[in-house]
Amino acid sequence: MTLRAAVQMDPMDTINIAGDSSFALMLTAQERGYTVYHYDVRGLTWEAGRLTTPAHRVLDVRREAGAHYRFGEAVTLDLGRDVDVVLMRQDPPFDLGYLTGTWLLERIAGETLVVNDPVSVRNAPEKVFVLDFPEYMPPTMVTRDLDAVKDFHRRHGALVIKPLHGNGGKAVFRIDEAGTNLGALVELFGQVWPEPFMVQQFLPSVREGDKRIVLIDGEVAGAINRKPGEGEFRSNLAVGGYAEAAALTPREQEICAALGPKLRERGLIFVGIDVIGGEWLTEINVTSPTGIVAIDRFNGTDTVAMIWDAIARRIGK
Repeated sequence: MTLRAAVQMDPMDTINIAGDSSFALMLTAQERGYTVYHYDVRGLTWEAGRLTTPAHRVLDVRREAGAHYRFGEAVTLDLGRDVDVVLMRQDPPFDLGYLTGTWLLERIAGETLVVNDPVSVRNAPEKVFVLDFPEYMPPTMVTRDLDAVKDFHRRHGALVIKPLHGNGGKAVFRIDEAGTNLGALVELFGQVWPEPFMVQQFLPSVREGDKRIVLIDGEVAGAINRKPGEGEFRSNLAVGGYAEAAALTPREQEICAALGPKLRERGLIFVGIDVIGGEWLTEINVTSPTGIVAIDRFNGTDTVAMIWDAIARRIGK
């Protein structure tokens, strides 16, 4: 089977080949004989009904640091005509630049499959889409109001405050039961970000792990349990957390069963959800999910192949 894929992602020089999910997808695409292109979202150009971009054919990828890729000459791709699928894989921030990329990619609907669907990515950012499932979440508030946060703190004790459109565990703060620095932190968030922020009850069970569960076209593909490093409460691998093999609890199976049909309906093929302590859903990651390399390493699975198989089914190849 032949398949032509364009990967919209960050520069190849900047990625960590040991754990990067986009790189793993490229490796498997190469093994299958797919044609793969790499391009930067900033190169997107729309004119007269066509969406094009400068791109490079990816001639070779390999797990060899410093020599992990080789490009061909630059070409101009018509993303509606020249490829079968676009993988929208650049890292957030989820800002106007990111949003504009989704608006432009939306223009090739009906011609080329975009994974994940740009309309759904735009309408389902990680910490907003999850609000559709309050029955599975810890006590949560989205606000900019200091008095509202103080009231929430009085009712729920220790808190976690985080940017609504952050990623990788960046700028996530814990406020203790005494409320130390609460006012100053809320003031800082209000000055740095124009949008509201998220406030959640701190869950001591995070010490037991923050599980990343990957769903492919609505079906569970696998999971890892991420635990905080020394002196941390954040379990993200990007901030020093470490991973271990994990199975799903009955509550997590219930969460996945509730989410699966919604993800399929929205065209969200590759999704990673975060569940703390085996029971509390905190995020639904749809912009550029990660974790599949670790999942496959611990579980002996081939999640990457499952993603490509799901894409092939969607485009009828």
